[in-house]
Amino acid sequence: MNIYEVLGEPQPVSANLPNKSAIYVWGYNQRGQTGRNCKDFHLRIPKHLPPELFGCPAKGWLDIACGREHTAAVASNGSLFTWGGNDFGQLGDGTEEASKHPKVVKLLQTEFVKSVSCGAHCTAAIAVPRDSDEAISTSRLWVWGQNQGSDHPRLFWGAFTPNSIVRQVSCGAVHVIALSDNGLLQAWGYNEYGQLGRGITCEGLQGARILNAYAKFLDEAPELVKITQVSCGEYHTAAISENGELYTWGLGTMGQLGHCSLQSEDKELLPRRVVALNGITVKDVACGGVHTCAVTLNGALYAWGSGQAGQLGLGPQTGLFSCAPNESEMLLRNIPILVVPTGVRLVACGHSHTLISRKDGRIHGWGYNSYGQAANEKSIYAWYPSPVDWCLGEVRKLAAGGGHSAVLTDAYSLKELCEFRLADCMTLENASKVEDVASRTGSDALARLCERLRERWLDGSDCNCGEKVSCGNK
Repeated sequence: MNIYEVLGEPQPVSANLPNKSAIYVWGYNQRGQTGRNCKDFHLRIPKHLPPELFGCPAKGWLDIACGREHTAAVASNGSLFTWGGNDFGQLGDGTEEASKHPKVVKLLQTEFVKSVSCGAHCTAAIAVPRDSDEAISTSRLWVWGQNQGSDHPRLFWGAFTPNSIVRQVSCGAVHVIALSDNGLLQAWGYNEYGQLGRGITCEGLQGARILNAYAKFLDEAPELVKITQVSCGEYHTAAISENGELYTWGLGTMGQLGHCSLQSEDKELLPRRVVALNGITVKDVACGGVHTCAVTLNGALYAWGSGQAGQLGLGPQTGLFSCAPNESEMLLRNIPILVVPTGVRLVACGHSHTLISRKDGRIHGWGYNSYGQAANEKSIYAWYPSPVDWCLGEVRKLAAGGGHSAVLTDAYSLKELCEFRLADCMTLENASKVEDVASRTGSDALARLCERLRERWLDGSDCNCGEKVSCGNK
């Protein structure tokens, strides 16, 4: 089993080359969620976490996820690593002690982990038993942390039958939703805002139940819909149907559901189609704290919800509709608006910031930026899409948490491998030579990285927490 078999993707011709995979993490670091043992509580520069930090022989990475104050990553050998805050056992090590360095989740070493999701204080992973027949093995769900009944990973079928293949899982603040291979969703956790999609609100912790009603039109009876992707926000949820239609439900006070009006005061209790996107095929969706973003089949990005911290990317004055509780104006948008017209590949939403990767390979971010989690600028808010020019390689996965961000990249071409090697050995003395090589060979990402590093060196900033100044590690 290799990385391409797990991801269900064709193996590229260049995969014979010795590849290099990198994880970059940056932003708020009070609990060690960036993986760096620094005194600084915020680290504004994405830095490649060295393989030595993981003690892992794997050549690549499969997945990465950010919670409110913790981070998890899946290596290409199926090992799961966690680090950061651990107040509710979300690291899966059986303790409630934070860790500033990645540690392997020992109880999952008998499993080949395929993907991971982090909620505010819980974690969930999809894995295949290592000793099973690959042809008939099932993808099983493991959960731990707040509201999950254990601070160790525990096998969880919930409302799914034991032979179900779990395709995806997404964690919110206090609820979790899992997607089966046949398009069914099951939800569990708290339901005070209808985020479980059951048509009612409930007090207390709720057990798992299959969602069986999706409202396409208000004047028609809800029906069962096959789902292909799901995303949990803090207290709301979004899902994409097999036809590329988007459904949302849960808390909607800040416009994060994308509906003109709500059917139950400040919330939507059943999954309901976002009619403003009628005729537009959605391929990816991400939910933040109180905002939502969707990427269309043509690479357009739509956003809606709260824009108070700039997380919609529309600027401080956007002409949005305003609510006036206690006579104070709030920037909200309850209808999806086009933010980036073309070229978007991936999107991730944190609590109050957003990240995208474009087809040209560049990463952009916007929103709350006090810890540098959204943009290169030293500003509290990044109101518009701004470049994050510190990462090399092809972006495979973006992740955004409470106040930190992460990017997983891969290098397969000889050119990309050379870029990594040059970045690894860059110093103040040879930076101009590296930048000259980058510009002459069309290595745009490396050239931008050289420019950013030069800016940091000139203003005396230390980008590596007291370590030798470089942008990466061998």
